[in-house]
Amino acid sequence: MSGRESAPPHSGAEWEDHRVLKSLLGAWALAACSAEESAAVEAHLLRCAPCADEAHRLREAVGLLHPEDNLDLDPTLRSRVLESCLNRRAPRVPVPEWATPYDAETSRLDALLRDMAEDEWRAPVRLRWFDARGSGRGRVEERETSVARVIGHLLAVDGIVAAALGLPDPLGLSDPLDPPADAGGPVARTEAYWRTLAREPGPREVRDLWREQARAAVRTASFAAAEGPDEAAETAERPVSYGGFTLPLRDAFLDRAFECWTHAADIAEAVAYPYDPPSSAHLARLVDLAARQLPATIAVRRREGLAAPPRLAPADAPGRTLHLEVEGSGGGDWYIPLDSPQAAVSHHEHVAHVALDGLEFCQLAAGHVQPEDAAAGQDGDREAIRDVLFAAASLSRL
Repeated sequence: MSGRESAPPHSGAEWEDHRVLKSLLGAWALAACSAEESAAVEAHLLRCAPCADEAHRLREAVGLLHPEDNLDLDPTLRSRVLESCLNRRAPRVPVPEWATPYDAETSRLDALLRDMAEDEWRAPVRLRWFDARGSGRGRVEERETSVARVIGHLLAVDGIVAAALGLPDPLGLSDPLDPPADAGGPVARTEAYWRTLAREPGPREVRDLWREQARAAVRTASFAAAEGPDEAAETAERPVSYGGFTLPLRDAFLDRAFECWTHAADIAEAVAYPYDPPSSAHLARLVDLAARQLPATIAVRRREGLAAPPRLAPADAPGRTLHLEVEGSGGGDWYIPLDSPQAAVSHHEHVAHVALDGLEFCQLAAGHVQPEDAAAGQDGDREAIRDVLFAAASLSRL
């Protein structure tokens, strides 16, 4: 039997059309034809029984080899591609290491906002934080707002860092060439910004303002740090006033990255969108920032009567220490001085040990869980453990 196909009872142009359309049957079965090709193939199948039989067999084979799947793109694809680009592309002016988490988190949130429909911008979002002065031992507070207003909140608080870099303040509270030492704390700035809005902010307007401010802050910090070692050190240590406290610029960028991630996750939850945590390297920096802030936070709570009094030790001996072990992504070991932020610590002698997963520790520091509800491995001085867990929750704010 010849391997060549026998010609059907057609000739000339009809036979050529048959050959062309038969060659498209595989692509048609895989739904890979253009609309015009699909229409031509389907019209041909109505009048050519051999091709109709083969098309039926091909469609059944495709169903067995490739079960029908959702053809929508993986919703995390954009963020994964973006993260890969950020990790691999070397910029002409490198971003300082302490600014890379903020650069990455603002880019990831911007990608999420780009994918959102107009009505999703007005989806109700729950903001949560821990109020240390609430009833009893404190409580997790909640406030419902919209996606657009959450971005407005980030714009207002990021403006603290922008002003410290000499950029315009979105609230107009400071001269970028001579910013005041205290231009208002995060809560006051947020409330002030929301009060200036006569209407719900338009999605494009608030997103563009926030995005351009974030890009300008990263760009300005990068150029300043690239001028030389002395300039890089001065830029990193430049004080940034949050009203009630001050952070060096390097830590202020990490603080803003942490809040950007936290609120991006709040927004993603409100619109039912999957959202991954930061990369391990960036998460480690965010965990480290929170751990480094614990001694000063314990001291503030102690002055307010919310933490146990210090225990005096000989001048040449280290004070009491708690071993904080953060496990998993972004993990590590920190030894927290309990009696004074300036006290020496001993890595070998500690009065208590607390173990937490990295993401769980961040949830605690974001004020999303009660300190008593943190599923921590605990051993040792219960009072010291309580002071550290409550101090971690007290890092949160609106």
